[in-house]
Amino acid sequence: MEQTVILSDNNYKMLDDYLLSHKVSKIFLVKSEFCDSFKITDYFNSLTKRLNIEIVSFTHYHPNPEYDSVVEGEKLFRESKCNCIAAVGGGSCIDVAKCIKLYYGLDSSKNYMQQQPVENNIPLIVLPTTAGTGSEATRYAVIYYNDEKQSITHDSIIPGAVIFDPSVLDTLPDYQRKATMMDAFCHAIEAFWSVNSTEESKKYSKEAIQLILDNYKLYLNNDSKGNKNMLIAANLAGKAINITQTTAGHAMCYKLTNMYGIAHGHAAAICVSVLWPFMIQHTENCIDHRGKEYLETVFEHREIIRAGVRNIAITRENMEDAVKRAFEACFHDSYSDIDLSVKVCLPSDGSVTPDQYMKRIDRFGVNSDTALGWCFVPENKMYRMIFRDGMRYDFGFEFEYADNIKLDLGEQPYAGEQNDNWPAENINRFWFVQIQALGKLYRKDYLIS
Repeated sequence: MEQTVILSDNNYKMLDDYLLSHKVSKIFLVKSEFCDSFKITDYFNSLTKRLNIEIVSFTHYHPNPEYDSVVEGEKLFRESKCNCIAAVGGGSCIDVAKCIKLYYGLDSSKNYMQQQPVENNIPLIVLPTTAGTGSEATRYAVIYYNDEKQSITHDSIIPGAVIFDPSVLDTLPDYQRKATMMDAFCHAIEAFWSVNSTEESKKYSKEAIQLILDNYKLYLNNDSKGNKNMLIAANLAGKAINITQTTAGHAMCYKLTNMYGIAHGHAAAICVSVLWPFMIQHTENCIDHRGKEYLETVFEHREIIRAGVRNIAITRENMEDAVKRAFEACFHDSYSDIDLSVKVCLPSDGSVTPDQYMKRIDRFGVNSDTALGWCFVPENKMYRMIFRDGMRYDFGFEFEYADNIKLDLGEQPYAGEQNDNWPAENINRFWFVQIQALGKLYRKDYLIS
C-alpha cells in the first residue's frame, strides 16, 4: 500500500482534500496530552464549522499503553460511529490508534488479542510529534497486557496517510530531540545490516541515514528545514524496519530502558555503538544467507586497506583515535585544506583497473550535492576538490593487488575525472580567495580591497 504524504502547508489544505475524498464525516482523534499547543488542534477544531466533520477526542492512555486503554478506545470509537481514525502524538499515541483500528469489528466480549483480525477500510491518518519512532510507517504496534509487552503485527494497521508538520517539533525538549533522532538512526542502521534486508529496504535505509547526517545540526538547533527533513528520515527508517524488523540493538536496549529509565532511542544508540565494531570484527559468525563477504560489504569498502590524513595512517584497528589525531593536525577553520590518501587493494585478475576505481569517487560521497567542483591531477593520481563548506581536499590513491579480492563497482555511471565547470585553476582560485578573506577578518583590515 502506498502511503499518502500530507504536508502542513496552506493550513493543511492537503488534509482537507484527503478527508473529503474519503467521505469522512466523523473523526476519532487519538491525541497526546500536549496536543492542544499544536496548530493542528486549531485545524481539527475548525472542521465542524468548515467541512461539517465532527471530532471525538480520546486521550485516556499513557506512554507504554495498556491493553485496557485500547479496549476503552475501541468501545468509544464503535459507539460514536466515527468513520476515520486520526492520531497526533508520539509512538504510543500512534500505536493506540493502530490497535483501535485493528480491533474494530471483533467480538468485544472476548480478548481481542486472541481473535483473528478482520481487515476494514477505516482510514487511519497520523501526525507524528517526534522524529524517531517511525511508527507511522510500520505494521507494528506495542501495547502492554498484564505488565507484559505485546508486539502486535498486521499489515492493515500501516497508516494510509502521514502528516509532516515540522512545527510540532519546535517545543521538543533537547534530550527527547536527541534520543528520538538516535532511534531513527538506529532503525536505519539495523535495517541495513539485517539478514532480512532487501534492495528496497536498503534504499530506504541509505536515504534515511544520509538525511540524518545532512540535517542533524539544523535539527538539533530547532531549524524548520532540519525538523522537516528529520521527520522524513524517521519515516524512511520506519519503512525500512517495516520490511526487515529491528535487530539485536533494539532487542538489547529495552532492558536498559526498563532498568535504568534511559530513553528508548538513547538506549538503542548505546547498544548499536557496541554492536557495530563487534560485528565488523566477527564477520566469520555471519548467519546471513548471502554470506560473510556480503556482510563485510555492508559495513565498509573492504578493498580499502588504510586511509591517511596529514601523514597519519588510519586503519580499522585504530580508526577512532587516528581520525581524531589526523584532523587535529589540520587547521580548525572552515577554509583549511586536507591531504587525504587511500590505499586500495584491487583484484589481481584485472577486473577492476586503477583508472576505473579512481573514477568512482562517488563511493566516497563526492558528488554534485556535496562538492562544488573537482578535477583529477593525473601525475599525482589525485583529485583536488572543493566541498560546499569551503574545505579543499587533495584526495590521492595508492594501489596494490591480491588474488582473494572480489570487487564490484556496480552499474552506476562513473563519476568522471572532472567537473567541467571547475577546472583546477578555479578550485585553487576559490580556495585562495577564502583564505585571503579569512586572513583579512583576522587582521581586521577587511575594508581594504
